[in-house]
Amino acid sequence: MVFKSKIKWVALFVLTLSLGSLVAHLSMTKFSSMNLVQYSAKDALSHDFPNIGSPVGRNKRLWGSVRSLESLQPYANPRNSYPVPNDNNNGFIYAKIFGGFEKIRSSICDLVTISRLLNATLVIPEIQESTRSKGISYKFKSFSYLYDEEQFIASLKNDVIIVKSLPEYLKAARRKNEFPTFKPKNSASPSFYVKEILPSLKKAKVVGLIITDGGCLQSILPPSMSEFQRLRCRVAFHALQFRPEIQILGRQMVERLQAWGQPFLAYHPGLVRDTLAYHGCAELFQDVHTELIQYRRDQMIKQGIINEELSVDSHLRRENGSCPLMPEEVGLLLRAMGYPSKTIIYLAGSETFGGQRLLIPLRAMFANLVDLTSLCSKTELLELIGPEAPLPPDTFQIPHPKSEEQLKEEWNKAGPRPRPLPPPPDRPIYQHEKEGWYGWITESDKEPGPSPMDLRMKAHRLLWDALDYIVSVEADAFFPGFNNDGSGWPDFSGLVIGQRLYERASSRSYRPDRKIIAALFKSTRDDMYHPKRNWTLSAKEHLNRSLSEDGLIRQSLLAKPTSFLSHPLPECSCRISSVEITKQTKDKDGGFLYGGEEECPKWMQSAGAEGVKYDDTESAEDDNDVVEQLESDGADVTSSLTSQIDNDEEWDPDD
Repeated sequence: MVFKSKIKWVALFVLTLSLGSLVAHLSMTKFSSMNLVQYSAKDALSHDFPNIGSPVGRNKRLWGSVRSLESLQPYANPRNSYPVPNDNNNGFIYAKIFGGFEKIRSSICDLVTISRLLNATLVIPEIQESTRSKGISYKFKSFSYLYDEEQFIASLKNDVIIVKSLPEYLKAARRKNEFPTFKPKNSASPSFYVKEILPSLKKAKVVGLIITDGGCLQSILPPSMSEFQRLRCRVAFHALQFRPEIQILGRQMVERLQAWGQPFLAYHPGLVRDTLAYHGCAELFQDVHTELIQYRRDQMIKQGIINEELSVDSHLRRENGSCPLMPEEVGLLLRAMGYPSKTIIYLAGSETFGGQRLLIPLRAMFANLVDLTSLCSKTELLELIGPEAPLPPDTFQIPHPKSEEQLKEEWNKAGPRPRPLPPPPDRPIYQHEKEGWYGWITESDKEPGPSPMDLRMKAHRLLWDALDYIVSVEADAFFPGFNNDGSGWPDFSGLVIGQRLYERASSRSYRPDRKIIAALFKSTRDDMYHPKRNWTLSAKEHLNRSLSEDGLIRQSLLAKPTSFLSHPLPECSCRISSVEITKQTKDKDGGFLYGGEEECPKWMQSAGAEGVKYDDTESAEDDNDVVEQLESDGADVTSSLTSQIDNDEEWDPDD
């Protein structure tokens, strides 16, 4: 009895302590003045770089310019006699452009070139992603939503006559579709326009073009048409300026990144649903993302865009270099290059298919991963969008529950007895399940049309891509996740690399070979975070080569046949005469892809030659250091990757 009473007293004591602890915790929760701290990228940067505004020394191996390319200078001016256009021409060309940021930019350059070729007046093209039907602000027309119309017209006055709209006496006929309309492919040749479209233009005085493939003129033109290629460069790199509000905010974003006194790297994942579906990369994702990619791929097959089976081995596609580098892989490559964990990385791209989940490994390796939402306030972004009309009222309604009489009637019509028990009552349907961007998959085999909000968000993405484009071009280094994919469509990374190559060829733009990178990761898939030393040296050597002439030559062979703006050489550049050309590359028709640049004019020679001479000496020293390092480590990077890695010791990249 005494033992049992002691147990009761102990139990009562423990119960009293528990109750007291619970009351204390509830009181602390209720009366505590502490609030949850929201994560802020700016606060994290302030912690890592407390001395804001004070520049620090840069590691030249990570941020220095590429010495072998410093002799290339931008030079897109006409070389030969170049007559100014006049009003007495063959007529007007108007166009509708479909697609996102990359397709719009490439298509406009082709339109100007075609107008010059056909001696026609170009009407400011309509960007279908930003028309009034998409709900954009009343302050802008479709073209002026993204670009500066006045700058566009004035900059090209010596190349093409451009007007904002058709004359009044022609507008009514256009509304009635009385003018001939063409839908050229992005591989259309100049002879197609001269033979097929020019007669219709001379006859009707107006023709319309519908552009859906990201261009309407083949990328590589005959050497005799090099002036048209230079015109493309003048359009893309000089005339196509974003409207002032975008330029101002874009410069502010660059200044905010540079204010920390640190160089920064821009990274574009290239994870776009259409491109992933085109290449069959669905198995690299999970859950609903795989189904969404496969659905889009099935649509492409039915439309004739793809002539393949629906289901393909995504892992084989990745080994062939047809799938993008995942953010985790990019983080490991940057770490292998030697970028410290505090490196500032700007994440470009308005669409990252797969969501933030894919970025978790990259953010774990590089905590200072920022994007436009980290650098801009909501007010700044709303001011960029402008005042917009309110969306139509929400039409979503939860289905009414069935009455008792309806349930009885269904039970009586269910068939002869014995019958199974009725199903349990339906779970309530929540609004986010019906209106989510993937909610339709659970109930339908057909993707619904875009909602008013979807159309508006597509227009907003043009603005976000424009801001990302400004930051990526100005970045100290740029790393593409997916470019030169072989689809024939222009891509964001390709346009960025092309403009960086034009403005400053020696800027650090990585051009990795995804097939080689896939082989590297396949050989160390089980130890990705603790690779062997030779693996790191192999990855570093490949990325360094991608920066140099070797990477540029490979880029020219892959990129220029599909997108001239991604490799505007040699037509839009010149070379300092004091530098000897060591490598030349030609296409299948005998035209130069690299090494055929003309000599720069005398007014460009003096300053450029001195800088190149000094940098070549420094480059030789850097190259010797790299060679000595490789020799001291005994790394024969030209041997087989698999045998090389298997016979080496494990190396911790943090050492």
